[in-house]
Amino acid sequence: MKKNTALTLCLATYCLLSCTKKIELSHLEGFAQGTTYHISYDLKDPAEQPIIANEITNELNRLDAAISNYRDDSTIEQFNAQLNTEPQATTAEIVDLIELARSVSKASHGCYDLTIKPLFDLWGFKKDKFNLPNDETLQQTLTLVGMDKLETLDKTHLRKTLPNLRVDLSSIGQGYSVARIATILESHQVTNYLVEIGGELKTRGKKADGTAWRIAMEKPIANERKIEKIAVFNSGEPMSLMPSGTYRHYFDSNGKRYSHILDARTGKPVTHHTVSATVFDPNPTIADAWSTALLCLGSEAGIKIANENGIAALYIDQDGEKITERNTQPLDAMHSITFSTAAGN
Repeated sequence: MKKNTALTLCLATYCLLSCTKKIELSHLEGFAQGTTYHISYDLKDPAEQPIIANEITNELNRLDAAISNYRDDSTIEQFNAQLNTEPQATTAEIVDLIELARSVSKASHGCYDLTIKPLFDLWGFKKDKFNLPNDETLQQTLTLVGMDKLETLDKTHLRKTLPNLRVDLSSIGQGYSVARIATILESHQVTNYLVEIGGELKTRGKKADGTAWRIAMEKPIANERKIEKIAVFNSGEPMSLMPSGTYRHYFDSNGKRYSHILDARTGKPVTHHTVSATVFDPNPTIADAWSTALLCLGSEAGIKIANENGIAALYIDQDGEKITERNTQPLDAMHSITFSTAAGN
């Protein structure tokens, strides 16, 4: 159940909206975890810039070696490679991520699941070579999936009840990385910042000129790069924006579109009209997992579950040419964020 992590943030617009020309912010940018990152922050002591830059680089490298599924030598892939049902030692960090994801999986009634990788490969999304599986193969692959087949024994030990079970942290790891970088900045008493990795971000405070961070949210239409609206973070309280969408990674076959968002309960691409789900939460890790889960569920089922769990989310549905926005109750009650249309900016 991977998600396109470069969904709603138009980087050119991001720079225009998030950076002031009058007062310079400190900036860091580069490549990590198979995508780009951009960090803007108000640093009181310029002498700390190289120290912060070094700490962030080291942390991104550490995270890559720990939770990246594209690296055979990462900690999580070493766990996946152990084809047995014996207890395995791992890190408290990975166990914590799995347990957080497990809680979201339960809340989504199993739609969201970290062990969905075999289904993703079956449909051909790994190598972008679409494959429409027959029912028998699909059902066989479904037996390889399920968070219930992964046991947490203690803070640093996991056990598979199925030897070839695989855990994919991509739907939660990027949000966690955003959180870790924000923690580094705050350890240096930085209280005004924007951390963005692959379109997923967290803000705190204000820009250097005292104005609010303003984030361009992309219109969720395939083959277009247009701004749908602007999210304005007025209060300066810590807040993350985590988007998931179906409209960048999909296959068309015989007149039908197949999204890369798979429902772990059926093993099939989702068929609802929801094209985007964006979650707003102070904790980027929580927001990241929930944005994928809510997109999997779709707005009809997802809004009810989000309301029950206090999740502030913006849904966008598309039916033909018609686009409809729907907010969860917690988002309606959240006064720290306002939205404006792109036309008004």
